[in-house]
Amino acid sequence: MLQWEKLPEVMQTEPVREYYEILSKKKVSLFLKRAFDIVCSLLLLLLLLPVMLVLALWIKADSRGPVLFRQERVTRYGRRFRIFKFRTMIPNAESVGTQVTVGNDMRVTRAGRFLRKCRLDELPQLLNVFFGSMSFVGTRPEVVRYVERYTPEMYATLLLPAGVTSQASIRFKDEEKLLSGADNADDVYVEKVLPEKMKYNLESIRKFSFWREISTMFQTVFAVFFR
Repeated sequence: MLQWEKLPEVMQTEPVREYYEILSKKKVSLFLKRAFDIVCSLLLLLLLLPVMLVLALWIKADSRGPVLFRQERVTRYGRRFRIFKFRTMIPNAESVGTQVTVGNDMRVTRAGRFLRKCRLDELPQLLNVFFGSMSFVGTRPEVVRYVERYTPEMYATLLLPAGVTSQASIRFKDEEKLLSGADNADDVYVEKVLPEKMKYNLESIRKFSFWREISTMFQTVFAVFFR
């Protein structure tokens, strides 16, 4: 972890200090977390490469546009990075809708609906995990405009890398349905959904351990296949 004095100024606050002190005592778990990310992401990339190639061909045949969706998100210490996902929407979807996806979103392609349902659209994030901008478990990376509306305590989630899954992701796996019908999905997400998700994210930092994260990964698999 960075020394306290080297954290971004917006994170050097008392609400964040509590979580910083907790994590500073978890050096072994933090080391195991990163080692696990590197080894497992590399093995999964090699193992799932044929599957990813088939999905890429399907996406290309199903609709016009690139195979991968890349978007700027925020990860550890407020650093910005490009997240990799299989494209599940029409090209330029962000210019004709919200930053979040709602239920029955007309921008989602046929292939995209299946990929989202099984969370296969997130397979390319194994690259993000391998290179360190993400981890298997951690707060889902938000777009810059949402991070700018964080409360002081929410910035504590940036003490760890963004994650592919989390306890919040499991509990809000039907987030799109919650936002369907909202007059302004972006505002509803920031004002109602995000604060609830952050309760789980912050609690996960308080109880952080390597083995708890392994448990979260198994819970995610169960939630996907036994919805």
